[in-house]
Amino acid sequence: MKQFVFLGIIFSVFFAEAQTVKGIVVDSLDQNLANVNVYIEGTYKGTTTNLDGRFELDVEDFSKRDIVFKYLGYKTQKIPITKLRKQDNPKIIMKAIATSLAEVVVKSDENPADKIIEQAIEQREINLSKRLSYQADFYSKGLWKVQNVPERILGQEIGDLGGSLDSTRSGIVYLSETVSEIAFKAPDNFKENITASKVSGDDNGFSFNSAQDFNLSFYENTLEINVNLISPIADFAFDYYRYKLEGIFYDDNGFAINEIKVIPKRKNDRVFSGSIFIVDETWELYGVDLNTNGKSINVTPLEKLNFKQNFTYNAKDKFWVLLSQSFKFNWKILGISGSGQFVASYANYEFNPGFENGFFSKEITSFERYANQKDSLFWNKARPLPLTNEEIEDYKKKDSVQTVRNSKKYKDSIDQARNQFKILDPILGYSWQNTIDSRHFSYDGVVGLDNLNFNTVQGFNASTNFNFTQRDTLNTFDKYWRVGSSLNYGLSDEMLRAVGYFTKKFNNFSRPYFTLRGGVEATEINSSNTTSNIALNVAAIFFEENYLKLYDRQFIEAAYSQEIVNGIRAMANLSYQRRKALVNERNEHVFGNDNGGFTSNNPLAPEAFGSILFPTHHILKFKLNARIRFDQTYTTTPRGKYNNFSQKYPTLRFNYQKAFGSTQKGYDYDFFNINLRQRLSLSRFGKLSYRIDGGVFLNADDISFLDYKHFNGNQTRVVLDGDFLDKFNLLPYYERSTNQSHNQIQVEHNFEGLVMNRLPLLKYLKSNLILAAKSLFINGQSPYHELSVGLDRLGFGKFRFLRLDYVVPYNGGWQDGALIFGLTF
Repeated sequence: MKQFVFLGIIFSVFFAEAQTVKGIVVDSLDQNLANVNVYIEGTYKGTTTNLDGRFELDVEDFSKRDIVFKYLGYKTQKIPITKLRKQDNPKIIMKAIATSLAEVVVKSDENPADKIIEQAIEQREINLSKRLSYQADFYSKGLWKVQNVPERILGQEIGDLGGSLDSTRSGIVYLSETVSEIAFKAPDNFKENITASKVSGDDNGFSFNSAQDFNLSFYENTLEINVNLISPIADFAFDYYRYKLEGIFYDDNGFAINEIKVIPKRKNDRVFSGSIFIVDETWELYGVDLNTNGKSINVTPLEKLNFKQNFTYNAKDKFWVLLSQSFKFNWKILGISGSGQFVASYANYEFNPGFENGFFSKEITSFERYANQKDSLFWNKARPLPLTNEEIEDYKKKDSVQTVRNSKKYKDSIDQARNQFKILDPILGYSWQNTIDSRHFSYDGVVGLDNLNFNTVQGFNASTNFNFTQRDTLNTFDKYWRVGSSLNYGLSDEMLRAVGYFTKKFNNFSRPYFTLRGGVEATEINSSNTTSNIALNVAAIFFEENYLKLYDRQFIEAAYSQEIVNGIRAMANLSYQRRKALVNERNEHVFGNDNGGFTSNNPLAPEAFGSILFPTHHILKFKLNARIRFDQTYTTTPRGKYNNFSQKYPTLRFNYQKAFGSTQKGYDYDFFNINLRQRLSLSRFGKLSYRIDGGVFLNADDISFLDYKHFNGNQTRVVLDGDFLDKFNLLPYYERSTNQSHNQIQVEHNFEGLVMNRLPLLKYLKSNLILAAKSLFINGQSPYHELSVGLDRLGFGKFRFLRLDYVVPYNGGWQDGALIFGLTF
């Protein structure tokens, strides 16, 4: 019996091998060719060659057909399967296409390439609409390598990146594959079911490369890759490109193919360079080989990004279908360099399948339950292109590393080394972990930028945090609970304040959080103020401007938040507070500057030092907030739900707040607020952002100034959080605080090079022009407005994170403007 089983195994292995054709594809100089399309003629069953030029193709049931080898710039070859089967590891030699201009009649006053592009533009929407609906099988692979990684960056130890780096501090840091089934229906219905996912070195991981990430079409006017890149066949392409007809050749089906060189008119525009191949008469894309760079997409470390797309002819429906595509990139910054590529292939297309009602939903990507647990036998059969030797070694190496590093002995040894207490830990901070039990403790120290601060109420003060976290069994934050405390001590008021908290996340799908907090803290009157502590510290220490106004809050509060249904998240908060006014404990300057001196801690009486803003009182507050993201799509894995934000509609926020049970007469009130915010992509015209906010108070005539609506001003003249839209950059803090109905609108437009790249001399700044307008309307007060013009991406080389705005306010009349400096990372 055992002999029969053994013979059966041998026979099945031999039979499987006999159904597979393997080989290598090279050019006439014997150089390996990567990403060559290899498919069975008359079908969508195929593969592409790997980085070593090798291919494997299952040819079962197709033994009498030809295999087609197709690569941009090379002559397509057809070789019978029967012939290839007779050869051991056949070598396919691709010959470069000899393009010709002999058939082109050129008039002295016209460019033949322009005529072809005009036809392609005219037929663009028609060709785009030919793919109304389809289903297909999809495969993708992502690879990312780094070189010369230092052992430390900004003092932080890098390690070996999970076993990725060799002795030269180089190696593969990401290698992943997916196999999925995809479906599409015009105009924008998409669905992907990932049946298999593999991440090198992480058996529990799920790949982040999916078909949605590859859903880029040059038939669209623009392609959004951080910015809106202009397609060479966009309706307005002639504003950005020049074209040159390199030649004409005929493919294996007899179609005339025009090879056209794409030349940007301005190198800093949001453009491509390279070649596109257009089918004569139908003006469809035969192939794309285009490049862009970091300057064009606002990712300065990126040196080059290459896009290749290959199409094949669908004889039944008479149009050209995307067969494969690849994105290759390389980058460099601070001496560290890297490269990588993402490749994708499509097979087994079925057009116009007739989807049932409800087939498409907001879930655009899903993973089967055991998608990340497929074995090597599955992958050897499902993988349409073979792994390179380097990729094979990476899988083996990281599987071994993972086995070792997942062992209790290794984890305990790493924990023991990391948990050692050092002499400076009480100052710099300390952390402890138990990896096996998924436990972590941290202490922040007292010398970080967030730990040491200065204000006129506390003087110089120090803060620190302690917390203990229990994560889930995979040592992730899919589920966890945390308990902690924050401490703050002021040298001038000699007051130690402490806040304790407990928070628990229940799952990673609806993400319910429960939080319990309590203690005493010195907190800002405007709790929504976005001015950074660094800017406030510098203003107070060096310029005697104490913009920070504080009060003492003793409290206990409970909060719960959860996504109710897809796109709607709600939060409820109930708190008890004892609120006490604070006064300056330090009025003398720090460095002997004489800029007029500090003001009091009472924003309503800045010169009345020691004045009390409000009487000490107790109050209860209830808050109910809801956030609605319209048209929100999402991805689900066995571990969680991950939302994708839509630009089509604004995000709507509704807030209700009720104060009751106050010990001070007149302090109870109701407040309603609605907020809209959106960032719109306007094709080649850049991005428009806006924010609309309105609020109404009820029964609030005599409420505390603490509970007024406080608008985000900015007297520091710097913006360090990158959010220029959310504040009025020249509005004094608390000048317009109100308990009346109000609304505000803030609009900002980033032209993304549309203007600056066309201006002589200024184009060498390589920056973007930004225009903004902001208005504030309060019942019973005159309106406040700001207009501004700015430039972002200022800097040098690859370091372009500065922004400069000139702002002019209108406050009962036009007033002097000022420059605002900011950072935009």
